[in-house]
Amino acid sequence: MKLTRSLSCLLFVVVLLLGISSTNAQKISKESFGKTADGESVDLFTLTNRNGMEAKITNYGGIVTTLTAPDRNNKYADVVLGFNDLDSYLKGHPYFGALVGRYGNRIAKGRFTLNGVEYKLAVNNGENHLHGGIKGFDKVVWTARSMRTKLGPALSLTYVSKDMEEGYPGNLTVKVVYTLTNNNELRIDYSASTDKDTVTNLTHHSYFNLAGEGNGDILNHQLLLKASRFTPTDAGSIPTGELRNVQGTPFSF
Repeated sequence: MKLTRSLSCLLFVVVLLLGISSTNAQKISKESFGKTADGESVDLFTLTNRNGMEAKITNYGGIVTTLTAPDRNNKYADVVLGFNDLDSYLKGHPYFGALVGRYGNRIAKGRFTLNGVEYKLAVNNGENHLHGGIKGFDKVVWTARSMRTKLGPALSLTYVSKDMEEGYPGNLTVKVVYTLTNNNELRIDYSASTDKDTVTNLTHHSYFNLAGEGNGDILNHQLLLKASRFTPTDAGSIPTGELRNVQGTPFSF
């Protein structure tokens, strides 16, 4: 996604989780989650909607550490993978529940050309650039502000990525709002603005097991994707440019 001066982008991601029950009051709480290696204080926020569903989100990487949701029998379980302490995240992990940027996915050989200028990015995945580089948005401490909205409790996270951070041009101001709605949805709203032409591709990286923590694998989950084609990749997971029909392939969901 290319952002030009004074242009903002807005992306909505909605995860719908079934089951609506009681009439508890929505709540937001904050507790200390530890400190980074640089000594920055990190907090953990707990959003609770009127039905008792909870989302725990830390301002380190905007990570969703826990998401408890009810099943068809109104039994609650944590349906995302994550850790219970900051140190486990600091040791490294496969982007569990994190906000990803400036650019989600890979950029071949860590280079791109914009307005006739070639930019060289941090290389952290073989010869490629992955998920924002060595210190992407998943590894920074965001400025957090809790909110109560008509939809449900919310957490606003803001981060300013400085010009040439990880090799990207422009000062990029990013705002992400997590809302745990009273319809049992975890909603994520992204917006970004820049003072210079740049590229960005913001996303979220939770791993889900809808059976709940400790209840086996996801091999019996069913997934529906309304797509007729997919993008094959090379050995380095870089798209080849081909758009291939999904019929008769493992990508036919």
